[in-house]
Amino acid sequence: MKTESRVTTALAEMRNVSKWFGPVMALNGVNLEIGSGITGLVGPNGAGKTTLLRLLTGQIKTSLGGIDVCGRDAWSARAKDHIGLCPFGDATWDELSGRKLMRVTAGMRGFTGAEARRRAESVLETVGMAKRADRPVRTYSKGMRQRIKLGQALVHDPDLLVLDEPLNGVDPVGCEELNDLFRTLAAQGKAVLVSSHILHEMDQLADRILFICRGKLLASGSLAEIRDMLDDHPLKVRISCGSPRCIAPQLLMLESVKSVSIEPPSDLLLEVQNPSRFYAEFGEFAAGNDAQVQRLKATDTSTEAVFDYLMERAARPE
Repeated sequence: MKTESRVTTALAEMRNVSKWFGPVMALNGVNLEIGSGITGLVGPNGAGKTTLLRLLTGQIKTSLGGIDVCGRDAWSARAKDHIGLCPFGDATWDELSGRKLMRVTAGMRGFTGAEARRRAESVLETVGMAKRADRPVRTYSKGMRQRIKLGQALVHDPDLLVLDEPLNGVDPVGCEELNDLFRTLAAQGKAVLVSSHILHEMDQLADRILFICRGKLLASGSLAEIRDMLDDHPLKVRISCGSPRCIAPQLLMLESVKSVSIEPPSDLLLEVQNPSRFYAEFGEFAAGNDAQVQRLKATDTSTEAVFDYLMERAARPE
């Protein structure tokens, strides 16, 4: 079963997209929508992430299916006016200063003279590089180079920002600063698509997740939406309460609860088959019993846990 949720307003859309490279099928019947906010693209090496990004940004054509960006065919020149790409590898001239590089990039986007200079200065401020813009790019740290690449992607003010592993090699402080910048851009109404293999970073960053494996889209939506639809994988829930031994047998009587174990001194660990039903049942249970519940928390709703579940499902024979 594939799990999906629709976005309210799609800035980019893939419709039944497949891509072959000779006999190799890199993408197989992918349907997805990307709206404003931050969308995380997650999958193992060889899953098809890079192919998907190249198709979305109009670098290669589909074998089957269609892709629209802001209502235009992704392969068209007009669509590229709406796309900003921050590639995995460096796309800079190391001997240029950051300021000169940004002006050259603006010129390549069709801006000239004062407008190119204005856009260069504006984007250098946005990515936090204005005070270091006169240094040669070759002297920049990994985090600074990522910021410069992001500036190149933003210089024409695109609607869709595509970031291929933008946090790769960046130190923790730099990662948080870049994540704050991504959130700011998303708050301005941009669609930000982030490809990453660092799964736990998606927990706090992405509004929606696209899980891809073996060229197929396994699931799309918020982590909570996807996790709730995985009915064949019990959700693990930890409850801290005043009388765990007293309420454990009663919780086992709930239809949605598969198992209950006691973890001293005051915790219960539950396996829940249907999360939505469980939360409804537990609400009624807690209201009618003196359970003295202090805390209830699902323990396996992280990106890693959901990804592992989806990978396990994908590995099953069809």
